[in-house]
Amino acid sequence: MAFKDFGEKRVEQRGPSQPRVPINGLVADACSPTAWSLPSPRSDRAVDLHIFLTSIQCPAYSTDADTYEWTTSTKQDAKFSAQNTWQDMRLSAPVQPVAETIWFKGAIPRNNFNMWIANLNRLPTRARLAGWGLQINKACCLCSAFEETRDHLLLSCAYSMEVWRLSIGRLNPPNSLFRTWAELLSWIRGTSVAAPSLLRKLAVQCIIYHLWKQRNNVLHNHTVLPPTTIFRIVDKEMRNTITARRERKHFINLMVKWMR
Repeated sequence: MAFKDFGEKRVEQRGPSQPRVPINGLVADACSPTAWSLPSPRSDRAVDLHIFLTSIQCPAYSTDADTYEWTTSTKQDAKFSAQNTWQDMRLSAPVQPVAETIWFKGAIPRNNFNMWIANLNRLPTRARLAGWGLQINKACCLCSAFEETRDHLLLSCAYSMEVWRLSIGRLNPPNSLFRTWAELLSWIRGTSVAAPSLLRKLAVQCIIYHLWKQRNNVLHNHTVLPPTTIFRIVDKEMRNTITARRERKHFINLMVKWMR
């Protein structure tokens, strides 16, 4: 180990100069076979360095090259691991039960993120905005008939239900479409030959994203599209997603199941 790096921690940028060690000197240059070999300190910081050195054992004198290792709570390695360092630095929280339903290989990142926010009920629906004190109309942007909550906007709104009916009619949906978020998650976790769980996850996240996007288009751009147009957008995105991943094991037969 370079003494410059070692000393700078105690005496700032003048680490090697005050103990009079060469700029590229090693820790071995500052010790003898039996003890530390440093001149008398000339500053308070140099005194601090001497005091610190007396509190630790002098390195074994050796002509071998110095080595170092990165130590985290999980392992010791000669190479720096950003993953292990991050795991030590961050505050860990229990894995959420719904995590594997939302985060999976092959998903579209924007749809993943939007689904995660929706699952936490953090989308800024009109009902939530009104709850923050904003003086706004709480009616649903898509149907104008009920209060715009997450479950209504994305599931039970007449507009949304028509998009769901068109989009997942081929995936063995329940007899009555979803009324609550729990029912939606339960259906996603299910699987069948005609509608494997992966296809359900992709479809649901795609539909949720484009319903929320259409809601924002109505609110901010005053652009109203019929449910059939949203279905065509969802259908095109699903085909593109599956085609782009057709070489992956779990995506091989999804196109047939989506288009049947």
